[in-house]
Amino acid sequence: MNDTTQNPAQAYDSQPWLASYGEGVDREFNPLPDRNLADLIRRVAKDNGDKTAFITCLDNGLHGEMTFHDADANSDQFAAYLRFELGLEPGERVAVQLPNCQSYPVAVFGILKAGLVLVNVNPLYTPRETNHQLKDSGARALLMFNLFGHNIKEATAGTDVSHVIMAGAAEFFPGPRRLLINTVMKLKKMVPEPTGEVTPIKEALSRGKAHVSKLEDPVRRGPDDLAALQYTGGTTGPAKGAMLTHGNLLANLAQVYTVSKPVIEPGKETVLTALPLYHIFAFTNNLMGFYYTGCRNVLCPSPRPPSNLRKAFEKFEITQFAGVNILFHALANEAWFKDNPPPLRQTVSGGTALHQSVAQEWQDCTGVQPTEGYGLSETSPVVTVNQPTGENRLGTIGLPVPGTIVRIIDDEWNPVPPGEVGELAVKGPQVFQGYWNKPEETDAVLKDGFFRTGDMAIMDPDGFFRIVDRKKDMIDVSGFNVYPNEVEEVLSEHPDIDEAAVIGIPNQEAGGETVRAYVVTRNKELKEEDVIEFARKNLTAYKVPKEIRFADDLPKTPVGKILRKDLRNQVLKEEG
Repeated sequence: MNDTTQNPAQAYDSQPWLASYGEGVDREFNPLPDRNLADLIRRVAKDNGDKTAFITCLDNGLHGEMTFHDADANSDQFAAYLRFELGLEPGERVAVQLPNCQSYPVAVFGILKAGLVLVNVNPLYTPRETNHQLKDSGARALLMFNLFGHNIKEATAGTDVSHVIMAGAAEFFPGPRRLLINTVMKLKKMVPEPTGEVTPIKEALSRGKAHVSKLEDPVRRGPDDLAALQYTGGTTGPAKGAMLTHGNLLANLAQVYTVSKPVIEPGKETVLTALPLYHIFAFTNNLMGFYYTGCRNVLCPSPRPPSNLRKAFEKFEITQFAGVNILFHALANEAWFKDNPPPLRQTVSGGTALHQSVAQEWQDCTGVQPTEGYGLSETSPVVTVNQPTGENRLGTIGLPVPGTIVRIIDDEWNPVPPGEVGELAVKGPQVFQGYWNKPEETDAVLKDGFFRTGDMAIMDPDGFFRIVDRKKDMIDVSGFNVYPNEVEEVLSEHPDIDEAAVIGIPNQEAGGETVRAYVVTRNKELKEEDVIEFARKNLTAYKVPKEIRFADDLPKTPVGKILRKDLRNQVLKEEG
């Protein structure tokens, strides 16, 4: 027995992954010089001035641009409005419920400059879901998208929200374009009457402008002060607010930049942001990451259907792109995209597992292999990533970013020997402070600086990590563990299967569970036995689904992660 087997902790804490880092990637964690995100935002704006920072591009090609200077000035006005018109005090929470558009960075930067705490809310949430998040966070103000104004009354009932600000997708477009868009939307009756009192964002900025000189510069917020409540995706239960500090987010920004630095030319890149900015992956990687490097960010309100992105890809020379498995697959099968692929320098995959067949599709189409990473709301989010200048090992989540220790542990927090499956635990400056108002749930996942993620994983000898599956999603088939990811990956390789989701359902006769697969296909001739036979050729017997259900679509989070818990709940309802 070798030393690493005798002392598994040392096998991880010695950071074997450092030897696998790519060329030009620093092995040390180098923090940014800023004390808080507001200081960084102001510093970058000063350095980049009149260069274009943000472009909102609609699916019809109409677009509006905003410089770094204007983003800085507008967010100053919004900060002053929140502090001196609404009277909000540092540390109080402000919810933002917007799709990707220029109003988003204006609002978020303003919230941070005011010393307030950002609460990101999905604009597609039902009033009930929004209400839960507003109540839980104690948000005092809400910035809402104008297409959902009819939800205000129900969404804010019984909450601490006393002010609602309203914004549309074209707020910062040139006057004629904004007038055209607003007129069309009005004629089509797309904008409902708000069910509560609202302040248009342009009015908020106008009122705040008179108070800008009162803003604190620098803002009195330190690395340990709360910057955001980032609610978990709710894939395994009710969403919880992960408390992320300025230090957490600044650290992860520095870590991500260290790894990507060899393939990012500051001030020269154009990133297309199709993933929602209210999701932590796009927030850190796209919004803050490319703002920090002085690059141009093309914001697209919705990537569904993928043709919504066509005009953005055609009008702007996109060199950087981040996506998820389902989006890569969809774009790679669009004729317009295949015929004129963008000149990408880097493609990052996150949010959900990247299927090898989809990665190959994307590389065949664009010439760029996606670099898959891994992260969570609780880790700001990036934990590991494949190196753009080193080995990009498909099927893995890559190597821990600088300054991060990853261990594979058992149920008692003990590290397991390398090569064995266990739960992935993370320690680093990006790890959150705990769940908002949930001390017991915090204590269950944080110990000695390590956060247990709930994901089952394994470490290769050279420090690459592989996710096996969510701990709660494992299926017990007669004492054998079946990992849904593995089965889904195999099924997705079938030429007639677009998507697949696998869950375990109780086996009343034999005990344990039975594997059931939900399949989305465009081939109406595909039969259940065809799918089972395909699986049988590629999987050992106990992993083969015993039941196949065909579906038109599958329940997903906003970034395309399949909600297996919704499928399990559906089974319970059917049986109940």
